[in-house]
Amino acid sequence: MNIDIWSDVACPWCFIGKRRFETALAAFPHKDEVTVTWHSYQLDPTLPEHDDRTEAEYLAASKGMPVGQVRAMFGHVAEQAAGEGLHYDFDRLVVANSMKAHQLIQLAKESRENDAVDAVEEALFRAHFEDGEDIGSPAVLERIGVAAGLDAAAVRDELDSGSRIPAVEQDVRQAASLGLNSVPTFVLDMALAVPGAQPVEVFGRALEQAWERSHQALTTVTDDSSGAAGNTDSTEGDAACGPDGCRL
Repeated sequence: MNIDIWSDVACPWCFIGKRRFETALAAFPHKDEVTVTWHSYQLDPTLPEHDDRTEAEYLAASKGMPVGQVRAMFGHVAEQAAGEGLHYDFDRLVVANSMKAHQLIQLAKESRENDAVDAVEEALFRAHFEDGEDIGSPAVLERIGVAAGLDAAAVRDELDSGSRIPAVEQDVRQAASLGLNSVPTFVLDMALAVPGAQPVEVFGRALEQAWERSHQALTTVTDDSSGAAGNTDSTEGDAACGPDGCRL
């Protein structure tokens, strides 16, 4: 079974969703027959490479909300993250364009190193949301790439040349062609979509359902009021981020 994940390392719900999905996959009886492919998505491609604003100031400006209200929302997201063993620090978070981080992810996708992509994704999320590092910094990205088994010279060359930017843009176009407009979104066998950082139980039911069903038109699995997985008319979940911002 193939699972395609669209994600932005600048999305707080994407790291939470990654953890919840991993927990569900670890308990899935057929996990050894599952292939996971990460895809790039940029929530705000207009950001400069470096932005001196705090995350609260940036989101307040982009969402048209008071800074105090945004900070209150951070508390909810941080609480959800803590429930997955993650320690978000929005006060230290460095606002940065995520394109160079996605270039590193695309480079890792070409690597022969086992689990290189997952290692890069994990390190980028941790650097951004927990460690207060600049995910637009070539030095930070080179260190993350080398730790994941990538060649330092290859990382530097990619960051200088931008040769994998078209691959990032192709991932974004593919998401649009599937009707996906928020992240994280997990697409199982190109037939079943799970949008947002859904509960572990929802991911588990989706894995079971996708395993049993044949390929068909893209449908959506969400968490309804009864706790059962069901179909909706939208690919957006509450715990997700889209072009208009994150539903904090």
